[in-house]
Amino acid sequence: MAKTPFNPDTFFKQACYFEASLILVAVFLGWIAGINPFEHLFFSESAIAYGVLGTAPLFVALLALEQMQIDSLAQIRRLLVETLGPGLQRYHWVDVFMLAAIAGVSEEILFRGVIQPWMESLWGMTVALIGSNILFGLAHAVTPLYALLAASVGLYLGWSLDYGGERNLWTPIIIHGLYDFLAFMALIRAYRARQ
Repeated sequence: MAKTPFNPDTFFKQACYFEASLILVAVFLGWIAGINPFEHLFFSESAIAYGVLGTAPLFVALLALEQMQIDSLAQIRRLLVETLGPGLQRYHWVDVFMLAAIAGVSEEILFRGVIQPWMESLWGMTVALIGSNILFGLAHAVTPLYALLAASVGLYLGWSLDYGGERNLWTPIIIHGLYDFLAFMALIRAYRARQ
């Protein structure tokens, strides 16, 4: 097994700090663009329900991709298990849930709370949806295929922002956070199975 580029002893704290710092980036970019990153973040039972239910299609897609015997997908799985597995596997599921929640909140406030609306104000909804998720994919560019998959997930999250006729960041935040949690738990299971 290859040595991980992350220090497993400090990985969790650093990941939480990095993800949380994206909120500061969102606030700064929002200030430049004249956009309040938290404007569309309000309690709504329907947004929460859509978020919980909206996680299922992504998780089913993840499970389907895990079953496919395609070299490029196997390379991504191996890379994620070898790099993130050692750092994540030592933590309780509550800690992993907290990291996933921080990632869901911070990345969605940045990409769906600032970047997508900023692009909408400049170029319209379609270009904003595509453009913001090209950036989302590039931010997750572990491999070219992973960047493409992340951009596709980003399109889904961007679409979910307005699902049900009400723009609410809670829907993509919940989908993103729950999906990351389930993906992290699957990754931990895979890492432990290889030990």
